[in-house]
Amino acid sequence: MQLFKPFNYIKTISKKKLFYVLAAAALCFAGILFWKAHSQPAAAVETIPMVRTAVVDAAGGLKSYTYAGEVRGRYESQLAFQVTGKIIKRNVQLGSVVNAGDILLEIDPKDLQQAVNSSSAQVHSAESQLKLTESNLQRYRQLYAQSAISRAQLDQYENAYEMAQAAVQEASAQYGQSSNQLDYSLLYANKSGVISSISAEVGQVVSAGQTVLTIVQSGEREVEISVPENRIEELHKAAQFTVSFWALPDLKVNGKVREISPTAAPATRTYQVRISLLNPPPQIKLGMTAAVTLSSASDQNTNLISIPLSAIYQTSDTPGVWVVTDHTVNLRPIQVGSLGNDQVQVTGLRPGEIIVTSGVHKLHEGQKVGIPDGGRQ
Repeated sequence: MQLFKPFNYIKTISKKKLFYVLAAAALCFAGILFWKAHSQPAAAVETIPMVRTAVVDAAGGLKSYTYAGEVRGRYESQLAFQVTGKIIKRNVQLGSVVNAGDILLEIDPKDLQQAVNSSSAQVHSAESQLKLTESNLQRYRQLYAQSAISRAQLDQYENAYEMAQAAVQEASAQYGQSSNQLDYSLLYANKSGVISSISAEVGQVVSAGQTVLTIVQSGEREVEISVPENRIEELHKAAQFTVSFWALPDLKVNGKVREISPTAAPATRTYQVRISLLNPPPQIKLGMTAAVTLSSASDQNTNLISIPLSAIYQTSDTPGVWVVTDHTVNLRPIQVGSLGNDQVQVTGLRPGEIIVTSGVHKLHEGQKVGIPDGGRQ
């Protein structure tokens, strides 16, 4: 029996080796399967970008704008003296109602009166000299007729007479000028109206041409507003102007543009615009605060839609806009109109449609997109 023990031992060792070999083979096979399973590329997942959008406004045009202004007169006269002098009397106050021909201010006429007296004396002197030369001329003509003097002597007296006549005319003109200067010491109202400003007081010395009073003439009333340069074009296209007043909240008056300043104000860089009031009621007073609201003519045209300029996507020669439908973008061809204030007027869109306003060059036809905040910008 002992002869078979080595054989049994060898047999036991062979079974163990076989078990280990089979186990190692199984582990290798499992490792190969695991490597193959994880080494295959994962399926591509499409990223849905979030886009900034805007809903096309049903109003479809430029917005309405309101400008603050002041009620002014259509015609305003800035009055000044035509001579230099010291003001000695003022007959009006701010807000006084005056008629044409009323005396508003007076300046001291003493020096002007002296000038009138001097020129008057010169006129009398010239007239006396003229009488003397006229008498001499008559005598020498008689002597010349009697051949007592030569023709040259007579010519001298005729020339002296003509010079005396010219001296009289010169003195008379100077007298008329000085008389006018004396009359200029009184400042008259050229038209009927209301005194809106006074820039000189009694005792002040003013120069010729210096504005001392402003008269707003009776008649038409206007509202003066200041408009920035990027809104000037809208004034020409505006369909109507509605003017309201702070002191008269229940009153609204229609208006129209009468005048636009050709240059901007140096301080504010805005343009002064005059809005004429159509049939203004009498309770509208000068200096009232007014609000002018304008509505653009394009607001009435539903074919024109105003959208942000950043929404335009240009392909070759055809501009387009990405329209979002069921979270999918499609390029819509459009026609571009006028530009202004980062907005562009287009046709080809309908009110209520959602358009992409940012990142339009990163999209492609049929792409899925995310829309935050319900589709508004």
